[in-house]
Amino acid sequence: MKEFVVAAVQIAAAPLDPKTNIAKCRDWLNRAVTDHGAELVVFPETITTGFHPGPDPTVLRRLAGAIPGPLTGAIQEDAQRLGVHVVWPTYELEGDSLYNSAAVIGPSGEILGVYRKTHPFPTEQTWTTRANDPVVVDTALGRIGLVICYDGDFPELCRSEALAGAELIVRPSALLRDYEIWSLTNRARAYDNHVWFVAVNSVGPDAGNNYYFGHSMIATPLGTIAALARAGEMIISTRIDPGLAATSMVQHLRDRNPKAYRGLCE
Repeated sequence: MKEFVVAAVQIAAAPLDPKTNIAKCRDWLNRAVTDHGAELVVFPETITTGFHPGPDPTVLRRLAGAIPGPLTGAIQEDAQRLGVHVVWPTYELEGDSLYNSAAVIGPSGEILGVYRKTHPFPTEQTWTTRANDPVVVDTALGRIGLVICYDGDFPELCRSEALAGAELIVRPSALLRDYEIWSLTNRARAYDNHVWFVAVNSVGPDAGNNYYFGHSMIATPLGTIAALARAGEMIISTRIDPGLAATSMVQHLRDRNPKAYRGLCE
């Protein structure tokens, strides 16, 4: 992994309005690069529509699309124009399956990888399809793992990505539970695996009348917080130190004893 600046863009989505949200994100992407010097920019979960579909879940099928496709095209163009990496979360429709997904877009505008949420939140299970594959994407910055919101509550997923070589894990989210759970899980996943952890939460309302509290954060491989947002729309950023994990006396991946975990996933 190289040294670089990562930015978390904490903004509100206009409920069920992809056109407005994409235009807004293009503006904030420019700000992240111009004002923060970001080389990796991460947006909140399902930023093209907001998380909840409201009273009619089928509306998401009309607003979602393929990756790559109309929901990713403008951001791919901007990533290429600005020469940056972008983590772009959106609902993705493939055949009859609706996924809560996050694409990693490279600085040439190509889609480098797509992660589909493996742990849909209980209410979300009524409208999305659960995927089963952890994803780690090779980039010019380093190896990026992806989880989405509720995924971050499950240590096994982040551990599997760390074992696959992830050096930084991103967590686009629309988290409604309290700050203590949010902070605890983000810092624990970073410390468990000695990875940088970029957790970007939504703010504002969605179509289900949920109101998100923000407090996006970037946690270091030592489990400390390098950058923390408040409750409004804002960008936080930090410079990634690729050597920080090695300074820890404890090395959890190295010191594991897999024989003690036999049967864990049976």
